[in-house]
Amino acid sequence: MSKPEVVVHATPDLLTAAAAARLATRLVDAQTARGSASLVLTGGGTGIAVLEQLRDAPDHDAIDWSRVDLYWGDERFLPSGHPDRNETQARAALLDHVPVSAERVHPMEPSDGAFGDDPDAAAAAYAELLAPGVPTFDVLLLGVGEEGHTLSVFPSSPAVHETERTVVAVRDCPKPPPTRISLTLSAARRANEVWVITSGAGKAPAVGMALAGMDEVQLPAAGARGQERTLWLLDEAAAEQVPDEFLR
Repeated sequence: MSKPEVVVHATPDLLTAAAAARLATRLVDAQTARGSASLVLTGGGTGIAVLEQLRDAPDHDAIDWSRVDLYWGDERFLPSGHPDRNETQARAALLDHVPVSAERVHPMEPSDGAFGDDPDAAAAAYAELLAPGVPTFDVLLLGVGEEGHTLSVFPSSPAVHETERTVVAVRDCPKPPPTRISLTLSAARRANEVWVITSGAGKAPAVGMALAGMDEVQLPAAGARGQERTLWLLDEAAAEQVPDEFLR
């Protein structure tokens, strides 16, 4: 498992622009090496801003969007098209503006989808989509909450203890909506590269504690690791409490 690396940008706008440029390069490199690329999307203000920056960046045309497989790390279990769904926001920010192949876009089921209002069935279906094993994603994008959650894995929740299943239903989330579907940390750690992207002073304590090695049960973001690379992309405010060893 890789050790975390930290890259700090002066402002949130510079952070998201740089992350988008980095992502475009990484996807092109994967396609050059293997013919296709796989990307796991995240929600949240910073994650969606990265997609908007990628949409508007001139180098997004270098990506062959017909050869990108797109997944989600977690999803709010809401009706299809609901404005709070990560899928809805990602489509508006990027996917509706690039020539993606519909069969290579893999959203999690909504609450009015094939399994109705049954998040456990929807989670099992997404796990089956990933079977027989989680793909080795090229890049898995993550955010981090002020209390240290990542994906929809919250501190001391049942999901943070899950080691067998790759996708779980999450209930009673401390942030609305209370019901979600999420990859587990063990599934996320099968990605080649994990990028944790966040900004703002409110995130600084969680970022600092995660990089200092706090236990993932108390702070799930500490368990976000990629097989080959773990990259924390931060603005200066979010990096205020990063341990000195990462800033040399």
